[in-house]
Amino acid sequence: MPPRASNERVISSFVDYLQVEKGLAPLTVAAYTSDIGQFAEFLAKRRGSLATAVRADVRNFLQELFSNQVDGRSVGRKLSALRQFYRHLLLDKLIDHDPTLDIDSPKQWKVLPKSLAREEISKLLQAPRPSSKHKWGEAIAARDRAMLEMFYAGALRVSEIVGVKIEDLKIDLGYVLVRGKGDKERIVPLGRSALDALASYMGPPRNVLAGEKSSPLVFVGRGGRKLTRQRVWQMLKSASGAAGANATPHMLRHSCATHMVENGADLRTVQTILGHADVSTTQVYTHLALDGLKNVYKKHHPRAKSR
Repeated sequence: MPPRASNERVISSFVDYLQVEKGLAPLTVAAYTSDIGQFAEFLAKRRGSLATAVRADVRNFLQELFSNQVDGRSVGRKLSALRQFYRHLLLDKLIDHDPTLDIDSPKQWKVLPKSLAREEISKLLQAPRPSSKHKWGEAIAARDRAMLEMFYAGALRVSEIVGVKIEDLKIDLGYVLVRGKGDKERIVPLGRSALDALASYMGPPRNVLAGEKSSPLVFVGRGGRKLTRQRVWQMLKSASGAAGANATPHMLRHSCATHMVENGADLRTVQTILGHADVSTTQVYTHLALDGLKNVYKKHHPRAKSR
């Protein structure tokens, strides 16, 4: 079988596995497919195929990515996609060896994500202002404030926040039920500031936006339309410009985790709130926890105090 046809067959098998068995979101499936397709193109230039790749091929692929100035986190993500891909092929007996075995993740992949200082967060959360005195302007500002508060309070992803349903929001109990990657559910507690902003938005402002349309979603656009990911990014870009912060949704998510760890939260708690399947993903925040331990030790241990 020609390499191209062979690649298409095994990729198709993997996509079916991701969609049907793992139930991953379309965007996640698309990202995995893109990463594996990139590796397939790399192999094709060397007259190889995905099913016949060896460890040296994977290492050379990663090295080429670094040579092309691809950042360590992106390289790590591609390696993770390849590991899942070859594990699937191995379990389905489509190959007899896994070329990703014993390949270490790039050290750069474990760099702590960028986060905002608390003063920057405060300015950002206060940034949304009515664009006019018209009821639309005030309603949109109330919605955007509530979204920003929930982003930061719950460390939500963009796909999660646009999909939050009214039935999932428990303002009186102080939490929201979030459906994350793989349609996994988790309970995320929300602070008083976020709950107050949500309570204000869920009254008249949301009714103005929804109009006569009925929508199960918490956050809606004019006429009750579902918000797109692009619209959320535009909203955050606008608020960031007003606050001088240059933030992204992931920066708000990581800021939440960073500030929690800095205030003494354990990694298991942060893992649960962020919805990480494996605590190793959360361990990028380990050095923050260690810094906190060192400070407490220096402050309270009699032999650690400066003389």
